[in-house]
Amino acid sequence: MKRQPMLWLAGLALLAPSFACAGCLQQNAIYSDRDGAYELTFEPVDSEAASASHRLKVRISNSDLVLDGYVMPSEPVNRSNGMLFNHCPDGDVTGADIAACTVWEGMVYANIAGKIDLLPAEGADAAPEILLAGFGAAIVESSAWGPKKATIAPWDVFALKGCAP
Repeated sequence: MKRQPMLWLAGLALLAPSFACAGCLQQNAIYSDRDGAYELTFEPVDSEAASASHRLKVRISNSDLVLDGYVMPSEPVNRSNGMLFNHCPDGDVTGADIAACTVWEGMVYANIAGKIDLLPAEGADAAPEILLAGFGAAIVESSAWGPKKATIAPWDVFALKGCAP
């Protein structure tokens, strides 16, 4: 009988990270992969005319490398299509230029209440977990991999760890 309160407290401690980020909006959410080697942050798009639904960045620990990207809704089936880039050129670029600097492209899913769902919209509560389908394998095959770059393959699932102001 004396152990029951301790078990309850232990269970509450496991839930604490999700409570710590209550009220965090998706555009301010900060996530980490299971090894803490990659940090995924969302930022406001800052334009009603933009075709993207979200901006995102991935920072790789022990590296100065920052991948920039976007999430855009797909048609005719509504999905969240994400893209991350490594040092894309500015200005008038070709499709080949964009392909060369694209590190990852794939579907972005959210785990909400134990169910796989679409990425929450800007202004909605942040998802507790985000899945970047195929992200780990894409990093290893990309320009973001190598000396002074990424050297740890990330997990495809990122857990909410904080909220930007």
